[in-house]
Amino acid sequence: MSADNTGKRERIRALVREVLKNASSEADVLPPNLPEHVVVNSLQDTLKREFDRDESAKSLITEDDLRGLENGARIRIAANARLTPLAHDIIDAKQIEIIRKQPRLPTIKVKTIAIGSDHGGFPFKEQIKQFLGDLGLQVRDFGTHSTDAVDYPDFAHEVARAVGDNEADVGILVDGAGIGSAMAANKVPNVRAAACYSAALAKNSREHNGANVLTLGSGQNSFEEIEKIVEAFLTTELSEERHKKRVLKIDAIQRQYSK
Repeated sequence: MSADNTGKRERIRALVREVLKNASSEADVLPPNLPEHVVVNSLQDTLKREFDRDESAKSLITEDDLRGLENGARIRIAANARLTPLAHDIIDAKQIEIIRKQPRLPTIKVKTIAIGSDHGGFPFKEQIKQFLGDLGLQVRDFGTHSTDAVDYPDFAHEVARAVGDNEADVGILVDGAGIGSAMAANKVPNVRAAACYSAALAKNSREHNGANVLTLGSGQNSFEEIEKIVEAFLTTELSEERHKKRVLKIDAIQRQYSK
């Protein structure tokens, strides 16, 4: 390399260092009486998120899965996921934080689940299926299988029938509000469907009322909330005798009008 080219490169480097030094100095000076950090309302949810990207459905993380992540970003991966050597290098270089998804629900009370939805609940149904599959549960999907308009009673009936006939331990239904599916499901013998919008309600419906079908409203909860509701439903069961006695009375009312 010629002395002339070397001199030009050194001058460019010096100029870059000077620009960065000035920029840093200006950033350190704040006008008086102004907050040092302002969180815009629209960004609050992003700042509160546990991770920036979720790749927990994959068993192998490659460099493509890290593409676009900024320095210091957080990515969630499966508990047993492996990373390629190049992915390791990118993580080290960008100081990306790895959050391994830990298995939850150590005390699941069921093994088989019938699931269904109308067109409005279809996207959440698909996510719930993935969530249940990750837990090793057997899931039977009664539809619908797209966002094309359908009638929720048809799918509520199929899921409820599977539960009522002991083909599945419990059922999960998703429509816009969760109420219509609960009404339809409760027409099927041996079914006690409960529309639940919180984990506390889901737990209560199982522990106190012996609910065996959970209905959810796609327009009422975020998927993060729905995960917690489903978790509460699956990890709770009817156990105390005083609650069992009252559930038997519910069943007796049904038999009285089924004659």
